[in-house]
Amino acid sequence: MIRVGKKYQHLIHGAACGCSNPMLVQASQRLDAFTRRGLLTGAALLAGAAVAPARAQGTRPPIKTLFRQVSLFDGKSSSLQQGAQVLVEGNRIAALETSNNPPQGDWTVIDCGGRMLMPGLIDAHWHTLFAAVPAPTLMTGEPGSIFTASTAEANRTLLRGFTTVRDVGGPVFAFKQAIDAGIIPGPRIFPSGAMITTTGGHGDLRMLSDIPRDPARLSLIESMGAAAIADDVGDLRMRIREQLMQGASQIKLVGGGGVSSPRSPLDMTTFSESDLRAAVAIASDWNTYVTVHAYAPRTVQRAVAAGAACIEHAHLMDEETAGLLAQKGIWLSIQPFLTEADSVPLTGPSRERMLQVFASTPRAYELVRKHGIKTAWGSDLLFSPEMTPRQGVMLTHLGQWYSNAEALRMATAGNAELLALSGPRNPYPGKLGVIEPGALADLLVVNGNLLDDLKLIEQPDRSLAVIMKDGKLYRNSLAS
Repeated sequence: MIRVGKKYQHLIHGAACGCSNPMLVQASQRLDAFTRRGLLTGAALLAGAAVAPARAQGTRPPIKTLFRQVSLFDGKSSSLQQGAQVLVEGNRIAALETSNNPPQGDWTVIDCGGRMLMPGLIDAHWHTLFAAVPAPTLMTGEPGSIFTASTAEANRTLLRGFTTVRDVGGPVFAFKQAIDAGIIPGPRIFPSGAMITTTGGHGDLRMLSDIPRDPARLSLIESMGAAAIADDVGDLRMRIREQLMQGASQIKLVGGGGVSSPRSPLDMTTFSESDLRAAVAIASDWNTYVTVHAYAPRTVQRAVAAGAACIEHAHLMDEETAGLLAQKGIWLSIQPFLTEADSVPLTGPSRERMLQVFASTPRAYELVRKHGIKTAWGSDLLFSPEMTPRQGVMLTHLGQWYSNAEALRMATAGNAELLALSGPRNPYPGKLGVIEPGALADLLVVNGNLLDDLKLIEQPDRSLAVIMKDGKLYRNSLAS
């Protein structure tokens, strides 16, 4: 689903999604400047001298941080373990114990005073680069403005407690490198690269003036790396390999229509089963997996038959489709869209599709629970600085069908299981979503107990006392 913030709705005409608006698509041609070299260079200039100290610290012994007097949620349990303490050494959890041994002199000590300590949150359906880039910024087409907006949003995402995201569509490779290098703050990113679609699929956001297609020239949406259009199996294989070559941790295929895209009804199906099988084979050769955007039962079933490991959305699935997902052990990455507050105003066919999805969401989750489908949670927020603060709200929506503990397990250890399907393509080897020795040190200290009141996460500035990612502190309001 693609949405645009309310204050920019006047820029959208009819049922078209924001990025298919002619002015916005025209502006996107300047995003070619987001090359690997250009983006990293711009990031370094913005960061200034801050880069050098980070490199110099690499020669020092690993910093040790002790979280004392915590009420521990380890990502897997249904209750808190009281009176625990957790030692972080470098970017890993070194020890977890309840004997409360005294700290050593060179340790940084954070006394949590009985507060909840938990793993960092994971959003399994996110679009990093354009999550909060508003329509006017896109219309300027200035890479510096777009980079600045995306950089600010990456930091806000992290400060909402989301230490990891799975990016399921967008030219995010260089941006991820900037975060990983410590040039800008932001979450870990599991990138898919360009959404791969057929002509007319949900990811085909070309203007009609781009038709008929010139085989010798990529469209603007393809040139910027947001989508790749493939109508034969040869092109499909090539586009998949291009994403993997750039560092994709998984491949995202658009198997059907979408809500806001102007010319892709929800009931349509794009790739043939043989095409999907070819895509799965390429991903398998690279020891990773394919996830497929699909709403309608036929689209979901075709993706499952072809060997897809994960389905995105599937809000319109029926009993037969739900049973198939459960029987085959396929992951479902679904978003709890409930009301029009979870989207922006749409008109025409797009609004009809939006209401269809919202009306189908409760039934979809009922089928998930009934059949025991392996389920991941994601927020799917895009193109709106007004919508991105609802990331935590989208998580609390799970309270309609899950206990608070179940929702937190899904957004931590559960989502981490889905990320682990990337195998050797995992850009961050190590366990995520759990607190145990050897796991990566992505940690949150909460003012309150999310197991009692999940809605605390809707106000992260108040609720999150400490935010640590990769062993580094990005917020610590408990410092003396």
